[in-house]
Amino acid sequence: MNQNPHTEPTIADVPITDEEIFSAHVGGKLSVELRAPIDTKRDLSIAYTPGVAQVSRAIDTDATLVNKYTWTERLVAVVSDGSAVLGLGDIGPRASLPVMEGKSALFRSFAGLNSIPIVLDTKDPDEIVETLIRLRPSFGAVNLEDISAPRCFEIERRVIEALDCPVMHDDQHGTAIVVLAALKGATTHLGRDLTSLRVVISGAGAAGVACANILMAVGISDVIVLDSKGIVSQGRDGLNESKTDLAARTNPRGLAGGAVEALAGADVFIGVSAGLIPEEIIASMNDDSIVFALSNPDPEIHPEVAAKYAAIVATGRSDFPNQINNVLAFPGVFKGALDAGSRRISEGMKIAAAEAIFSVVADDLRADRIVPSPLDDRVAPAVAAAVAEVARAEGHCS
Repeated sequence: MNQNPHTEPTIADVPITDEEIFSAHVGGKLSVELRAPIDTKRDLSIAYTPGVAQVSRAIDTDATLVNKYTWTERLVAVVSDGSAVLGLGDIGPRASLPVMEGKSALFRSFAGLNSIPIVLDTKDPDEIVETLIRLRPSFGAVNLEDISAPRCFEIERRVIEALDCPVMHDDQHGTAIVVLAALKGATTHLGRDLTSLRVVISGAGAAGVACANILMAVGISDVIVLDSKGIVSQGRDGLNESKTDLAARTNPRGLAGGAVEALAGADVFIGVSAGLIPEEIIASMNDDSIVFALSNPDPEIHPEVAAKYAAIVATGRSDFPNQINNVLAFPGVFKGALDAGSRRISEGMKIAAAEAIFSVVADDLRADRIVPSPLDDRVAPAVAAAVAEVARAEGHCS
């Protein structure tokens, strides 16, 4: 495939009609396919009774054989409660199902992994965790999806603690991985030192917290996070547990106020919220600034306006250059973890994934090409290999 994102048709070039969208979803986007036909009585006797009983007896004797003789080891459960779906908000489990089916389709298309959507009719963290514990024999990994903050932090932490398999909340870490890859591309193209950047993140939810964490993990010390009330800072009233923790680890210059104060002289703006940023505030950033306006469908600032002041602009949309799309990360991350037999997806594995994404375009960087196209078929294998290597090196494998 190896397609260049600037030669592919975009949504703007080829408008998508409602009829196309709905017709593509009739009956859902997924089906189960047989790996071998069942055309004869002999086939039936092998696939089901009496032959299947021998396999069940073998697994009963040696539980590890379930990974060899069933699809469990390579099956990713895409799990949501429908509480924070795309930009639609809390639309519930049934309305979230087309999105989860789509996620499963991407796992198959980009990483060759089997995946099944599971939507839960509860928002109670105890019930979600308990349900996944009970379902653990049916899958080999868990992709948590579209669960609202701050519950998503607790749920992910508890599911990781409870299960002996890879678990990742993609809204958090998939976004963070691709943001780091894009920032490496941008700074390399501009000849700037990554660790010396002053970074402002707009949004203290799932993606914002994860972006802050991964950027600090690679040595960026000057990170400021904004929420709807301004800079997340120590001593500010009304902070929940996750924001209190964030305040203790960010904003090293002790700034107070809002976007005006945070972005004055900043090098990088990362938008992962629905809040709009006025043009004059972007204009106050440093020369050669970097703007990632990632909200969909409406970026925090229109990319053409941001480009008047910023050296590099990225969005979450497919109709502008430099699309920061989670599909660059999650298929390869899970494939690498499963290939290695890893029980965890660690911070080191996430950083390795970002490095691998960057490596695909490292020799062909441009201001409008700081990350690969989501359709570049080199990405998932590179990410999977890098993640598997780190998983083995860190000792997370069975």
